[in-house]
Amino acid sequence: MRPLRPLRRTATTVAAASTMTLSLAACGALGVTGDSSEASPTKGNDVTVGLLLPETANTRYDKFDFPIIRNKVLELTDKQGRVVYKNADADAGKQATQLQQMIDDQVDVILLDAVDAHAIASGVKKAKEAGIPVIAYDRLAEGPIDAYVSFDNELVGEVQGRTLLEAMRPVDSSDKIVMMNGSLTDPNAKQFKAGALSELKGAVDIAKSYDTKDWKPENAEDNMAAAIKSIGVNNIKGVYSANDGMAGGIIKALENAGVTKLPPITGQDAELDAVQRILDGDQFMSVYKSYPQEAESAAEMAVAKVQGHDIQFEALAQDQVDSPTDKDIPALLVPVVALTKENIKETVIADGIYQVSDICTGEYKADCSAAGLNK
Repeated sequence: MRPLRPLRRTATTVAAASTMTLSLAACGALGVTGDSSEASPTKGNDVTVGLLLPETANTRYDKFDFPIIRNKVLELTDKQGRVVYKNADADAGKQATQLQQMIDDQVDVILLDAVDAHAIASGVKKAKEAGIPVIAYDRLAEGPIDAYVSFDNELVGEVQGRTLLEAMRPVDSSDKIVMMNGSLTDPNAKQFKAGALSELKGAVDIAKSYDTKDWKPENAEDNMAAAIKSIGVNNIKGVYSANDGMAGGIIKALENAGVTKLPPITGQDAELDAVQRILDGDQFMSVYKSYPQEAESAAEMAVAKVQGHDIQFEALAQDQVDSPTDKDIPALLVPVVALTKENIKETVIADGIYQVSDICTGEYKADCSAAGLNK
């Protein structure tokens, strides 16, 4: 059995993290407020931010990202700014049309969470030619983007992989697992996968690995059913799922195969359903990412960019990343934490993502009581 390695950092300015404990930076922790005396503003408070989000299967985009960005823009612009929001419903062509419409409408800046990071590059170039800055949000788009705001995605995969191994202890290299990775069109999925493999490869037998089209839970369910048929349901000792939605589909496939005691299953995004599954033991962990910190930082960066506040912008974008088309892109990479039954109170509840009453409904009341969430 291979000893577990310590997590490695993938960005020079990201704080050290562990799988179980991490101090989450408060929203606006950089304290970047500033005023027009620090630069010559190119735009007043009448800022229009275009927000392009990729899909609705993951509930975070409508529930967290959009309202947080909207509220922060209002705060930063004395309620004079606005956010124009479009969601592509996982359709790259639809998102390209939405981006072109924002260019035609001459928004001041675009926050882009790409459905297909490669396909959107020509649209990013058109925005650049029209003088509209584009900030890649959550996923690193190709083309001449001005900045990137996301999480340390390889660290996400490392946290998932390491926590899965911890849940499987004692671990033997012959133990079979299934890897359910994200969509090939999402560059984040590649980074999650690389991070997870840095922990899992050689430690266990990755018997089946899938790249799940569009991140859809139903596709993950189909893939898992195929894996069960190939490996044998009783031979699967753990499942790496890149996000919570797919974890739900994986669990359905296992239950349909007659499994009553589920193997450890990972996730990401701390969706409400996943938090409840973690409480009742169906899912072992998720990765909690501070959406308020990511979204508020993106809003701060967008407003600072168009108002000419270079000091604030540079204070936020202290990291650098490379895309397949561009190098040394200014970036902010937000740290992450493994979410398990033991730290629900200290993470999603403490940060106000959910109230106890949201989580501890009906069948989950006993689980909440056992976890000390009703106290």
